Amino acid sequence: MKKRNVINSPRLSELKRHRRRVFLSKIFLSLFSFSVIFASLAYISRSEELNISKIEIIGNKIIDASAVKIVVEKEIAGHYFWFFPKANILIYPKNSIKQELYNKFQKLKEVNLYIKERKTVEVYVSEREGKYVWCKNSSISEQCYFLDDSGYIFGEAPYFSGEVYFKFYGPADIGTYFLEENFRQLIYFRDFLTAKGIKSISLSVLENKDAKISLTSANKSLKEPYIIFKINSDFQKIAENFETALDTEPLMSNFKNKYSSLEYIDLRFGDKVYYKFK
Repeated sequence: MKKRNVINSPRLSELKRHRRRVFLSKIFLSLFSFSVIFASLAYISRSEELNISKIEIIGNKIIDASAVKIVVEKEIAGHYFWFFPKANILIYPKNSIKQELYNKFQKLKEVNLYIKERKTVEVYVSEREGKYVWCKNSSISEQCYFLDDSGYIFGEAPYFSGEVYFKFYGPADIGTYFLEENFRQLIYFRDFLTAKGIKSISLSVLENKDAKISLTSANKSLKEPYIIFKINSDFQKIAENFETALDTEPLMSNFKNKYSSLEYIDLRFGDKVYYKFK
C-alpha cells in the first residue's frame, strides 16, 4: 500500500492558503485602521481651536519683544511629517523654542512657555543683569562684556570711565562662564576685602594658576597695589590668614599709615603672608 504524501495533501495546501489570506487581511485591516487614525489625527490637529494664533512676550526689559516673537513664529511654522502643524498647542516644539531663544539672545537668563486660553502662547523671560565686566586685553583698545552674578559672559558693555564695574581679565569667551568652578569663591574673597575697607578694582588670571586682585591706589601716579594668590585656594582659609595678618603688627600699622606705598600682598604660601611697601 502506497503512503500518502501528507505534506503535499490538498487539505493541507488549502489550510495554508486560508491562513495566508487571513494574515494578509489582518495586515490590510491594520494598515487601513492606522491610515484612518492618522488621517483623523492630522485633520483634528489642524483645527483652529487647537492651534496657536497669538504670541505674548512677558518680562523683557531690554530685549526687543518683536525679535523674540519672530523666533517663536519661526519655530512653530511648518509641520511634523508634512501633516501635523507645529503650532498645535499639544505638540508645539516647546524645548526647541527655548533653546533657540537662548542661542539667539545671550542676555536671557530663563525662558518659560505656557498656553493661555488655548490659542495664545505666553513666553515669560528673565534677563541677565550685568554685575561685573570681563575684558579682552587689546593693543588697540579694551573690549569688555557684562557678567551676571554667576559669572556668565553675555553682552558687550559700553565704555565706562573710572571704577564703575569690577573687572575680570583672563581666558574666557562670550556665552561661557568665567572660571566657573571658582567664580563664587572669588566673589566671596572680593566681598571680604570690601568688608575690611579694602577697595578692589579688578582680578586677573596669571600663569601657573595664580591670580591677582588689583586694589585702588591712594596715589594715582603710582602703580596699583595688588593681592596675589592661587586660583584654586581655599578662599575662606586665605581670608582668615589675611585677616589675622591685618590685625598683627607691623602689617596693621603699615597698612593703616603707609597704604599709599603698598606694592603687593602675597597669599600663596599657606599661613604665611608676605607683603612689600616702598
